Amino acid sequence: MNRDYQGQIKFVLFILILVIFIILGNRYQINPEYIQDKLYRFPGLVMAAIFIAAYVLVTFFIWFSKDVFRLVAAFIFGAGLSTLLVWVAETINACLLFYFSRFMGGQFIQESISKERLLNWQQRMERHSGFFSLLLLRAVPLVPFRFFDLFMGLSGISFRKFAVIVILGSPLRIFWLQYILAAIGRNIFQGPAALINYLLEEKLLFMVSLVYLILALFLGYKLGGRK
Repeated sequence: MNRDYQGQIKFVLFILILVIFIILGNRYQINPEYIQDKLYRFPGLVMAAIFIAAYVLVTFFIWFSKDVFRLVAAFIFGAGLSTLLVWVAETINACLLFYFSRFMGGQFIQESISKERLLNWQQRMERHSGFFSLLLLRAVPLVPFRFFDLFMGLSGISFRKFAVIVILGSPLRIFWLQYILAAIGRNIFQGPAALINYLLEEKLLFMVSLVYLILALFLGYKLGGRK
């Protein structure tokens, strides 16, 4: 096969696979009680290991299922331990998606953009979206983890730098959600009203969450406004 077409074919396959992932996420709904019942059959450490393996395997293909797994983790393990387990699983997923994106789409990007323009794009990214900006972007609930991981794979960022950003930037964001899920418990199935009522009762958490979300909006404004 002509090398000039390899990158294009891989990139088309890359887009098709992403579309399939999204369709799978919309089509297949995973029952949290089913996962919970299955996990309870195993002792503690084995349960934690199985949870991480299932989280990585299922959420890699069915993106929207990660919300179900996070909910189950909060119910079973509590805020602290579920944060650790989700963080480990998300770190593994981030590495897989990074290399998947770079392998499937990186060649197309390099072939489609001249070396001069590619170098200029990478330099602008380093200048306008440096380490701390990307670290904050990972830490706040502004960009979904999956899209962040895939975009970083297409960019010129090194894997080492990406891995450090993922490892350091993910825990705060994960803990914030796991803490709320664990505190609300099954009342979360009552809809957004349960979350609002809980935050109104927990004044400190409400203020922290408000500051956290304002930081996310501010960061989005700053990054979006840069030329």
